[in-house]
Amino acid sequence: MAKMMGPRFKQSRRLGLNVCGHPKAMKRAHKGTARSDKKLTEYGKQLLEKQRLRAYYGVLEKQFVNLFKEAKKSKDQTGPALVKFLEVRLDNLVYRMGFASSIRQARQMVTHGHITLNGKKLDIPSYRCNAGDVIALSPKGRKAELFKENYETAFVASYPYISKDKDFSATLVSLPNREDIPIEIEDQLIVEFYSKNL
Repeated sequence: MAKMMGPRFKQSRRLGLNVCGHPKAMKRAHKGTARSDKKLTEYGKQLLEKQRLRAYYGVLEKQFVNLFKEAKKSKDQTGPALVKFLEVRLDNLVYRMGFASSIRQARQMVTHGHITLNGKKLDIPSYRCNAGDVIALSPKGRKAELFKENYETAFVASYPYISKDKDFSATLVSLPNREDIPIEIEDQLIVEFYSKNL
């Protein structure tokens, strides 16, 4: 299975945005290290936003294009719909709920069978969750102190679409609104990029 496995801090500095969520990711960033520090063409700006959004969620290009095509057919505006589709992926929600310290760790937890969805083990990181779904540590996952510690000590911002419980489970109470998703991306630039390149 193909994965995005490059150095995360270096990627964040290059994109000019903390896409991995680590507090020290931008520590060595200075003027001239990011692509956005240089004068970019309109195409360059669109490409940069697309790469930033892909890096946020750790999604490969082929998957990303397929999601974009699906978002284009949805009733919502294409840009916000794309971000919402990415936000409700199982691996991302495992990260948002505090089970993992990064999306990479969340993806590994899912593929190794440490997560259940509505009481059943699910090992597909890209699975798209629905409102009302309950995500929890599996019995196997509860044996790992690291995951329990993550959940208990993680500083989790309050997301209005997530409700955390004390028994190592959390619920996606509703599908997120675009304004509730904490990522600094100009969706419209991505739409413009693909409208010319697909």
